[in-house]
Amino acid sequence: MSGSAGFKLRVSVPAAALEVFEAALQALGGALVRDVAEGRAEVPLEVYLADRPSPAAVAAALASAAEETGLEPPQFSIEALPALDWVAESQKGLPPLRAGRFFVFASHSAGARPPSAIAIRIEAGQAFGTGHHESTRGCLLALEALARRGRPTVSLDLGCGTGILAIAMAKLWRASVLASDIDPLAVAITKENARLNGVGPFVRAVESDGAARRSLLSRGPYDVIAANILAGPLSDMAGDLTRVLAPGGSLILSGLLRSQERAVLAPYRARNMRLTRRLGLGDWVTLLLCQWNNGPRAGTGRFGIPSLADRL
Repeated sequence: MSGSAGFKLRVSVPAAALEVFEAALQALGGALVRDVAEGRAEVPLEVYLADRPSPAAVAAALASAAEETGLEPPQFSIEALPALDWVAESQKGLPPLRAGRFFVFASHSAGARPPSAIAIRIEAGQAFGTGHHESTRGCLLALEALARRGRPTVSLDLGCGTGILAIAMAKLWRASVLASDIDPLAVAITKENARLNGVGPFVRAVESDGAARRSLLSRGPYDVIAANILAGPLSDMAGDLTRVLAPGGSLILSGLLRSQERAVLAPYRARNMRLTRRLGLGDWVTLLLCQWNNGPRAGTGRFGIPSLADRL
């Protein structure tokens, strides 16, 4: 976006409810920056966007978060930015990130990359997923846990954002990954990031608002599905996700708060899924589930290895 003007959304939210408001604002797209200081009751948030956001959409997102936390919706402001590279400006404070073997960085980052790390370059732009949010880091750690147990044939990144998880899967397994998002801009960003990371031939990105679309069904079933979205959609899509999962396959669910874990797990357990690992980071949790079947080949995945349900 170099040389073009953008917009900045400003809002201050209670520190105790920060994660809920952040999750709501991510639905607007853009790059989110927060200013957290110890002991501060209110946390200033800034969201940098290429296009002016609809005040009604902003108000609705804040009202949803406020209702979930029992608070009053906060006031906000939207201002035009001068013509500059607003993505680079928003990312100046983001250092490189380690998540297990993964090393996530942006072009502005300086310093040598660890030689043993799996490097992923992500320019956040207008989609969610730089790896710095606890939900994305939890997914990366869950993928690393799966990588020690076999090599899937085909995987799915549902709600791909920047494509960071699709790129991570492609780099881990050098196998086919389908990335999908309801936002066409996120799909375009994922394609570009896959190209920049040298995994373009392995990653196919498509626009889809769920797991039941023909573009997703035709590529399945999937040995691994990562869905870093929100608690409500995760619960609603339990039937669709388990239907497109290969026998013995693994699900990574993230984008939910600790307080939402039980409600999200219930529909998956009802569909023969077993929780095999739980990764808690701050107020957020990432769940790793495997299909659990009865019979002599119970828990055997399509890619020829015992599922995590047998090995954890």
